[in-house]
Amino acid sequence: MSAELLAELAAQEDRLRFTRFDNETAIALGIHLLDAARAEGLPVTISVRRNGQRLFHASLPGTCADNDDWIDRKSRVVDRYGRSSYYVGTQFQVGGSTFDESSRLDIGLYAAHGGVFPVIVTGVGPVGTVGVSGLPQADDHAFVVAQLEKFLGLQEAQ
Repeated sequence: MSAELLAELAAQEDRLRFTRFDNETAIALGIHLLDAARAEGLPVTISVRRNGQRLFHASLPGTCADNDDWIDRKSRVVDRYGRSSYYVGTQFQVGGSTFDESSRLDIGLYAAHGGVFPVIVTGVGPVGTVGVSGLPQADDHAFVVAQLEKFLGLQEAQ
């Protein structure tokens, strides 16, 4: 992992922000992710939360209960740090360690692996999470980022 990757992940968080985020927005985002995952045939579990409340959850064929656990563990990392789960894991690696070794958090409850992204509202800050589990961590993260880019582009056009 490199400092360049860390800078790219930070830039994504700076760029992918909402002007508002309510229950209807969360559900629309979840449906957008679900449609995209189905179209690509991806075996993922999808979760969208606001202030700790799960507002959208779906699991496609090829997933299992472990994916629910991964989403919960990655979401706790985002809730605690206010950064993407991939950013947090990468930050520890760039610092010469790993999240599991150095965070002093229960790895049964927290996982700094890619796939969960903070829902950031401009002028407010992080208010929730959006994520997937089921692919390698870089792919989980890339899918969420790509779909956030598309979703936010759709929202601006409306």
